[in-house]
Amino acid sequence: MESFRNMKTRFNLRELILLCLALSLAVNAGLIRYIMAYTSKLPSSPVHQHLDAARLKENLFKRREAMHTETETRSYNFTDTWESLDDRPIPSWYDEAKFGIFIHWGLFSVPAYGTEWFWWKWKGQESSKHVNFMEKNFKPGFQYQDFADQFTARFFEPNTWAELFQASGAKYVVLTSKHHEGWTNWPSKYSWNWNSVDLGPHRDLVGELATALRNSTDIRFGLYYSLLEWFNPLYIEDRNSGCETQLYIWSKMMPELLDLVKTYEPEVIWADGGWHCGSSYWNSTGFLSWLYSESPVRDTVVVNDRWGKDAECKHGDYYTCGNRFNPGSVQTHKWENCMTIDRKSWGYRQNAHLKDFMSIQDLIQKLVETVSCGGNLLMNIGPSADGLIPPIYEERLRQMGDWLRVNGEAIYSTRPWRAQQDYGTPNVWYTSKEIEGFLVVYAIVLEWPDTGIVELQAPVISRQTKIHMLGYESSLEWKPVQPRGVVIDLSGISFSKLPSQWAWTLKIEFAT
Repeated sequence: MESFRNMKTRFNLRELILLCLALSLAVNAGLIRYIMAYTSKLPSSPVHQHLDAARLKENLFKRREAMHTETETRSYNFTDTWESLDDRPIPSWYDEAKFGIFIHWGLFSVPAYGTEWFWWKWKGQESSKHVNFMEKNFKPGFQYQDFADQFTARFFEPNTWAELFQASGAKYVVLTSKHHEGWTNWPSKYSWNWNSVDLGPHRDLVGELATALRNSTDIRFGLYYSLLEWFNPLYIEDRNSGCETQLYIWSKMMPELLDLVKTYEPEVIWADGGWHCGSSYWNSTGFLSWLYSESPVRDTVVVNDRWGKDAECKHGDYYTCGNRFNPGSVQTHKWENCMTIDRKSWGYRQNAHLKDFMSIQDLIQKLVETVSCGGNLLMNIGPSADGLIPPIYEERLRQMGDWLRVNGEAIYSTRPWRAQQDYGTPNVWYTSKEIEGFLVVYAIVLEWPDTGIVELQAPVISRQTKIHMLGYESSLEWKPVQPRGVVIDLSGISFSKLPSQWAWTLKIEFAT
């Protein structure tokens, strides 16, 4: 008791709580609730004089070096500046892949109401809609942390997921490892009692899906990771300092990122949540220089642009420039259109209606428009808390796979052509690739013409030009138009002979 009194003269209650939390290098879900309840009533007090971020950083670097003593040589030597990192060529597999699947899965899948931002809407903004939902459906005193017991993943079968993703035609998958709530889908030792092994399903969800994909498919495995955590007291303290202190970075975020890369070797790291602070606070360039130079995935890994409020749409292997980015024109840097099948949420919603979901025609159009302009499409699904992929998502994925099995030649490994959308027929988009040294142009027709006649004004036809429809064996009748263009007669194709139901690809050889 005497020692406590002596400590009390040096620290106030807020400082003691934060000191213990940082030294333990863990974020306990119960502690978060306790800290929020008490620190919100205390006056602010600087803690960086007691919590030595520099020492935490030094210790982390020592652990990092110990992890990689087996690496005798480096493939590259990127420095921790954006100038150096931006010179790295993007691994070719990513540009060739074109289509990936995003998976938002976490505790937000339990209430499954509104969006994946449920906790923030309920407790951060105190939205009346979300407050009323909780009062109506849950007992008084119910906390967000109590959802952990209901996040069971009891029907999660990673091999079944892997089969579905392979059938969809996707070439990479990005799974949520941690969202803004801080819950981790792997046994993070820096998130004690707030992860999928200590609570909920008691399973390493990240590890199980990574293993299934690698054992039975050719799909690349990637991970989404939220840099911020809404209610982590160390992050809150850093923000209150104007992002000058880095207590959260060196005790939580950086150790977890290193752990994820070392343990699971993701080939996509999809960062998010960096909008409050600049990339220097997040130590983004320091982490990426290690990732590109020394990490086990240094040769193949790709990252997006969300590494700080000064980085979005400026730095990274590819740009997302915000959600659902679809510029409609070729960009000077590789980009990705991350979008949702459910128009209103990234996570699973129990209160979703059929009209909220995009049709397969809508999704194919998004894919075609995106690829035509040089982007990749990352299409999101939201599994339920018990680990099921709802039937509407499964249907959309299998439909996309059916379409790609016929038309994938016009999508995978293609490049933008000189024209993206046809000059005269706006529902036609172009892609191209080189085959045996010759340029091949693909005209993807999104709507079947009422007359059965398609007129393309962009191609310049020659005597050597050949035109046929992917998946259709018979020849097509067509004639050139002066000074450029071609008219193609599709009226003779019966419905039963159509190679696909939703969009059709005209392969044009020896045209310019």
